[in-house]
Amino acid sequence: MPTSRTAALYSPELLALAIELADFPFDPQAPVTGEARSRSCGSTIALSSACPDRIERLGLRVSACAVGQASAAIFGREAADMTSETLAATLEELRIWLRSERDSTLLPRLELLEPARPHAGRHEAILLPWKAALDALSNPRSAG
Repeated sequence: MPTSRTAALYSPELLALAIELADFPFDPQAPVTGEARSRSCGSTIALSSACPDRIERLGLRVSACAVGQASAAIFGREAADMTSETLAATLEELRIWLRSERDSTLLPRLELLEPARPHAGRHEAILLPWKAALDALSNPRSAG
């Protein structure tokens, strides 16, 4: 049974999400950047945005496992125009989802991360994009 669970964790659909990250090129010159790092696995995500109060023209630089990459791709498709408040609320809902038996209806395609729920070591990687976004919006650079 562990073999089938491992195979389900790295499904072709989950692995295919990594390709979508190319749609979100990181801009080191963006007025808003942030980072998050997983203490458990060492994965990192850097995020850039063109706007200091919401996600706009998102850029991502992801160094993470396939689960972290998939989460970043899901985030990339859903994060446009999210504010700090929306990001924080979604992050909290994701934490609850990871610890519970709730359905994965919070975000489109979240069901692709469903097999990672029993793997607590992957939870941090799933939450990284949301944490990087909150870091970015809480630390905008001054223009000029």
